[in-house]
Amino acid sequence: MFNNWLRENKVAMWLLTVVRVYLGYEWMTHGLEKLTGGFDAGGFISGAIAKTGGEHPAVQGWWGSFLEAFALPNVGLFNVLIPLGEFLVGVGLLLGTLTTLATLMAMVMNFSFLFSGTVSTNAIYLLVEIFLIVAGANAGRIGFDRWVLPFLRGLFGKNKDTFADPTRKIA
Repeated sequence: MFNNWLRENKVAMWLLTVVRVYLGYEWMTHGLEKLTGGFDAGGFISGAIAKTGGEHPAVQGWWGSFLEAFALPNVGLFNVLIPLGEFLVGVGLLLGTLTTLATLMAMVMNFSFLFSGTVSTNAIYLLVEIFLIVAGANAGRIGFDRWVLPFLRGLFGKNKDTFADPTRKIA
């Protein structure tokens, strides 16, 4: 019942738009700060690795092993991927373009930050992002997804006969 409301209701569509735009703004501005401010993930990754020790580690050993064996040696790659990913997720959410994909990538980044022992606003963002994922296309209906999703469905042959009508009435 609640799932249907999130996916099909006009009030939900407007509430999701407000949430989506807020999250988009947050992701985009944080990404832009990192893109223009000389971001270096090395300290963050080293700090997360250090949190794997002790009696009650904040970071699980398997995640610390990944960070130590892959992320730290390739910190240059992460110095590009993190700010660019945050910025692009923000733009996607702000414009309502490929909203589900942008939200999924936001969730991946939030989980990565949480796994690394940083709570901050990541848990709250993750909770809100779950609603956007469950809402599906309704979260981006007031945005470019209104036109992008039907175009992509037609382009890739999925539902060619049942092209989503962007002007269809919803509850």
